[in-house]
Amino acid sequence: MPLKEPFAEAAKKRVLLFDGAMGTEIQKLNPKPEDFPDSKDGFNDGLVLTRPEWIKQIHKSYLKAGADCIETNTFGSNKLKLDEYGYGDRTVEFNRKAAELARQAADEFENRYVIGSMGPTGFLPSSNDPDLGQKPLAEIREAFALQAEGLILGGVDALLIETSQDILEVKLAIEACHAAMEKTGKKVPIIANVTLDQYGKMLLGTSVQAAYTTVSGMGIDFFGLNCSTGPAEMSPSVRWLAEQDLPILVMPNAGMPHNEGGKAVYKMEPGEIADKMAEFVGYEHVRVVGGCCGTTPAHIAQLRKVLDGR
Repeated sequence: MPLKEPFAEAAKKRVLLFDGAMGTEIQKLNPKPEDFPDSKDGFNDGLVLTRPEWIKQIHKSYLKAGADCIETNTFGSNKLKLDEYGYGDRTVEFNRKAAELARQAADEFENRYVIGSMGPTGFLPSSNDPDLGQKPLAEIREAFALQAEGLILGGVDALLIETSQDILEVKLAIEACHAAMEKTGKKVPIIANVTLDQYGKMLLGTSVQAAYTTVSGMGIDFFGLNCSTGPAEMSPSVRWLAEQDLPILVMPNAGMPHNEGGKAVYKMEPGEIADKMAEFVGYEHVRVVGGCCGTTPAHIAQLRKVLDGR
């Protein structure tokens, strides 16, 4: 079904709802090594090639729960990440296919949006770490540019730079998005998300205020927070961001992670997260909400009730 209005225009009129976690939903399907490309166990993004019906099923579960927007299964599909699995030379094609798959799912519903997910490269260009800080900046920028190009060609309605822990990498990703738009001749909104710890700082110590100030003038359309903490720990940062100029996206985890048997477990129930997020959607500048790690279609369904109840 054709969209009634562009993503950014819709967000001005109503608070839009994103989907929840992808990785935990994939784990519920009990994938075996043979389910992944070349039997590369854990290559979740690769399932768009070998198990597209699984990914489409997860997309549709969130759409049925009431999500206005679904994210492509491309969190780790920048060229540097795909290089680790031997697919780096197919970055554009890979991301295009993932976007087209999400688009197919979204188009079965009325007026739903596809958001191109762009997670971190795994490098920290601002750091002096001998391994993580030595990747040339141009290489990081190009890794994101190829990803953004594929996502745009696949028909995404916006690009989401997410779970960012190094503000220099965010800047490189934003530059890459602009370059990809120029190359493809198609403009889509850019959302720049950062990840903060419970004290409101990025991994390398950048405060939310410094992060926002650094990138807000780079032609982005939304600024946001996702991952790392639950909604309660995000409250001070969300309050500050809600007083700034850009529209805001807030996507917390289902609470702080608990380590159980070496696995991160998220225990915040759907009703709890919805109650806490109700405070955020009361802020005028919070225009998009959703869930990150540990959130399920049940969490999204509860958030839908909160938004419908406004």
